[in-house]
Amino acid sequence: MTDSHSFTGRILDAVDCQLGEGPTYDPATDTAFWFDIKGQKLHELHLATLKKTVHDLPFLGSVLAVIDAGRQLIVSDQGLFIRSVADGTLAPFAKLEDKAENRSNDGRVHPSGALWASTMGRTAQKHSGAIYHVAGTTITKLFADVTIPNGICFSPDGATGYFVDSAVNKIMRVPLDPKTGLPVGEPQVFADQSGEPGDVDGSVCDADGLIWNACWGQAAVDVYKPDGTKIARYSVPATQSSCPAFIGAKADRLLVTSAWADMNEAARLADPHAGKTFELGIAVKGRFEPKFSI
Repeated sequence: MTDSHSFTGRILDAVDCQLGEGPTYDPATDTAFWFDIKGQKLHELHLATLKKTVHDLPFLGSVLAVIDAGRQLIVSDQGLFIRSVADGTLAPFAKLEDKAENRSNDGRVHPSGALWASTMGRTAQKHSGAIYHVAGTTITKLFADVTIPNGICFSPDGATGYFVDSAVNKIMRVPLDPKTGLPVGEPQVFADQSGEPGDVDGSVCDADGLIWNACWGQAAVDVYKPDGTKIARYSVPATQSSCPAFIGAKADRLLVTSAWADMNEAARLADPHAGKTFELGIAVKGRFEPKFSI
């Protein structure tokens, strides 16, 4: 049985993103980052002071990973770039692919320091996207013919990877080499949500191996046990909940992004918090994101 919980959190940031995605947290600076992909913005929020900065981007960014105190890696529709924290300058780092009809989407750093990053069609063309493994500048295509790649996250020991094609809505689990983040077996179905309303979107895996997944279209974050059983649903006040991230000095809080993309005027009026960023308001056993190793 799935336990249902009403929203007891707060609006962490009231700026309504067209497509809020890719949240992450840097514990060294107590700063949360997320993207408005279609708005070409990088949002930066210092949690202790709630000081907010919005950075314009020259591309559609979707994933940010910390490299060190002075550098970040950004995944975008134009490739991978190193961003200077001091002044925001961007330097090309690597290309995922050369398909002009695609943009980047979900991604996350494996405990080894390698990155999984994904692409999809700009209008979600069927089977246009893929999921890649990025180790330094070495790019390896892991899974092809993906329509809407999402849900990328890893078990605490790095031995299991998770991902989903939201167009299929079956969360997949794949065994990995913990030292590299590369698959050592074939993906198997972890949780079949294909007959359920909503789409499996962004995910994070906590210290106990629980998967926290934002369910697009259902105004919710769902929780799955390591055996694939859905055990809880937490409501959020925006229908298109998109991706969670662990935040706070102990990684014991959960941030959730959302979006108003593809909503008409009537839908937006009915969903006034669409695109805002929330804190779920519960204690979690989160983990800090690994740094990207170059």
